[in-house]
Amino acid sequence: MRTLVILIHPNFGESIVNKLWIKALEQSPERYFIHNLHTAYPDGIIDVQKEQELIETFDHIVFQFPFYWFNCPPLFKTWLDEVLTYGWAYGSQSGYKMSNKKIGLAITAGIEEKEYSLEGKYNYTLEQLLAPFEVTFNYIKADYKGFHAYYGIELDSSVETIKNSVAPYMQFIATV
Repeated sequence: MRTLVILIHPNFGESIVNKLWIKALEQSPERYFIHNLHTAYPDGIIDVQKEQELIETFDHIVFQFPFYWFNCPPLFKTWLDEVLTYGWAYGSQSGYKMSNKKIGLAITAGIEEKEYSLEGKYNYTLEQLLAPFEVTFNYIKADYKGFHAYYGIELDSSVETIKNSVAPYMQFIATV
C-alpha cells in the first residue's frame, strides 16, 4: 500500500512543521508519494486529466495544508472544484472514481486547540469547521478517515514541540 500525500501550501519553504512532516515521509518513498500542488502548478492552472489519473492510481490519499481564514488554501479549493468533476467523481454515469478511496486531512493551524471549541474564541471545533470537506468526500463516496492537526504554531514553535509532532502525524498517515 502506497499513500498519495497532496501538499497544498503556498509558503511551504517557510513552513517549519510541514517541511518536517514531508521530510519524514521522504524517508520512505516506497510507502509515500508526495505531490506538491504549488510546485506542479505555480501558475494555478491545474491539469485536470493528470490529477484524475494520479488519484486513480492510489487508494489512500492525504491532503496536507495550512488552515487559515478557517479554510483551505485557494489552490486546494480550485483543485476540488476542477478535479472532482461530474462524470468522473460523481453522477449517475461517473463510476464514482474516488469511491472507497481512503481520504484524510493533515492540517497545521496557527491557533491553539482550546480556541477551536464551543467555549473558545471562535465558538467552533476544528471538526465542525472541516465538515464541508467531510460532506464533499462522502458525496463522492470516498471513505473519509478524519483529520490530524498540529495546533498553535504561532504560540509554541519550539524545536522540541515541532519535532514531537512528527510521530503522531506519521501514525495518522498510517491509518488513512
